[in-house]
This record gives sequence, C-alpha cells and structure tokens, in this order.
Amino acid sequence: MSTTRRRDVHQIGDVAERVGLSLRTVRYYEEAGLLMPVGRTVGGFRLYDDDAVDRLFLIKKMKPLGFTLEEMRSLLVLRDELEEADLPTERRAELQARLATWVALAEEKLITLREQVQVAEAFVGGLHDDAGRSSAS
Repeated sequence: MSTTRRRDVHQIGDVAERVGLSLRTVRYYEEAGLLMPVGRTVGGFRLYDDDAVDRLFLIKKMKPLGFTLEEMRSLLVLRDELEEADLPTERRAELQARLATWVALAEEKLITLREQVQVAEAFVGGLHDDAGRSSAS
C-alpha cells in the first residue's frame, strides 16, 4: 500500500456507505479518474484513505449543481495543487484566481437550481389544489 497523508484506510463498501453512494458509483468515479484507491487488500478489494472519502463528499456536493465529470476533475486537480505546501507564490495566485471563477460558476448553478426548485414547488402546489378541488366535487 502506498503512503498517504492519513493512515486510516477503508474498503470500498465502507466508503460507499459512509458517503451515501453505491459501490457502482464509487467505482464509476474511480474509472473516471476522480478518485484513486491508495491500495488493495490481499483479496484485491480497493482501499481508500480519508482524503478519498472527503473527495467523494465534495463530488457528491457538486453533482446536484450539474457539474460535468470533466468540470469535477478540473476543480479537483486545482484544489489538489492548491494544497501543495511548496507552491510558488505566482502559481498560487493564479490558482486562487481560477478558484474564484469556480466560485462564481457554482453560485450561478445554485441560482439556476433554486429557480428549478421554485418551479417544482409551484407545480406540486398546483397538484395539491387540483386534488383538493376534485375531492370537494
């Protein structure tokens, strides 16, 4: 097993349960290059560290905002690079500017999602009205 920043490792089933995703979804994100196991058990089961669990939680938060796999990958790579301790000041500033762009994009996606929720709530309210009218007849 490779060395990691955190020592705790978890089998894929534990990770999936902890994050609230299916095994298939965790494998899919791994195949898409968004997640890497830190090793495997003697039996061949994937092992993930706590950093991978945190990464899956972040991916799970991005999903409802409609981020594509490529967008997720780009943001994860950017965040990974920003965590490097010996990053040159100029590069860090460049990455922080790019992160600010991601913040703006996420805020736009959130506004769109809120608008969709309002439309859905109006629809459900209309259905309740229809149900109330039809039972009163």
